[in-house]
Amino acid sequence: MSQKHPYRFVSWNVNGLRATLKKEPSFLEIFSTLNADIFAIQETKLQAGQVDLDLDGYTQTWSYAERKGYSGTAVFSREKPLSTIHTIGCKAADNEGRVCALEFEKFWFVDVYTPNSKNELARLDERMEWDKAYREFLVGLDAQKPVITCGDFNVAHQEIDLKNPASNHENAGFSDEERAGFSSLLGAGFTDTFRSAHPTLEGAYSWWSYRMRSRERNAGWRIDYFLVSNRIANTVTSSAIYNEIYGSDHCPVGLELEL
Repeated sequence: MSQKHPYRFVSWNVNGLRATLKKEPSFLEIFSTLNADIFAIQETKLQAGQVDLDLDGYTQTWSYAERKGYSGTAVFSREKPLSTIHTIGCKAADNEGRVCALEFEKFWFVDVYTPNSKNELARLDERMEWDKAYREFLVGLDAQKPVITCGDFNVAHQEIDLKNPASNHENAGFSDEERAGFSSLLGAGFTDTFRSAHPTLEGAYSWWSYRMRSRERNAGWRIDYFLVSNRIANTVTSSAIYNEIYGSDHCPVGLELEL
């Protein structure tokens, strides 16, 4: 029987990597401090060749949007992936660089930046199409080996996951449809690691609007997640939100497990 290996994962929506690289502390300093085996980012807003990151000891896997300055994901891994996937078969958003899926010996790791439904839920139909395609994509990977997926899912699942649920009901990210879509994803065989570890913890958020001193008041939303296949949920040793780290309107989230 193979020996178990501890893994440390971090996910962060950087809201423009070039901007985050220039802030204090910089992305590179935060990256070094968090010391992850796999570090996933979303909303890079980059095209190929626009930045040259010096991440010694890491393989860099990028997904770029066709549209300049928009969306984009990347994964930096100490272990070199066996294979990679960058699309999920969803016409609504497959050209937006929203997925970085990496296959490793023991698991699939999938970084995702879920489409936002936009003001007045203008993009809700496309969002629902995406949610269905992403769920089917993960289920397909899960049939091969366990899945660890992380990123900005652009939904607060339950009322405990945002500061003001009543006034945000039917706003983008807290519509009945989006919440049901996330429930369907969990129902397909996946565990929300943070909520599993902290079932009643209130005030735990990963995103704050830049308006009205929202972060200062902790008037936030938990929309950044680590999900794992149910069959490896018992291997999780820690699930964290690093809300002391600034540099974006999101903070990083983390996961540790042994596989």
